Amino acid sequence: MKPGIHPDYQPTTITCACGEVMHTRSTVPALRVEICSKCHPLFTGRQKLIDTEGRVDRFKRKYRRTPKADAPVEEAAPVEPSTVGPGEPIS
Repeated sequence: MKPGIHPDYQPTTITCACGEVMHTRSTVPALRVEICSKCHPLFTGRQKLIDTEGRVDRFKRKYRRTPKADAPVEEAAPVEPSTVGPGEPIS
């Protein structure tokens, strides 16, 4: 390693909003975090599942494709093959 180009790696105190204090090493002397493994719902088992209120059903209801009873079904006219050959002008 070249001397003088790397930041100082020093002991660091990480403090969570719940009061948990962890000691490690970093380039900054102190870190404050909002959530840690002691208070995160995923790690504590107190995770609450949010009911999505039938989002899939609501989407299907909103974008439902139903044929209109009044609208007649139109059939496409048959397409005739082109009779213009190569090199002939298109009229």
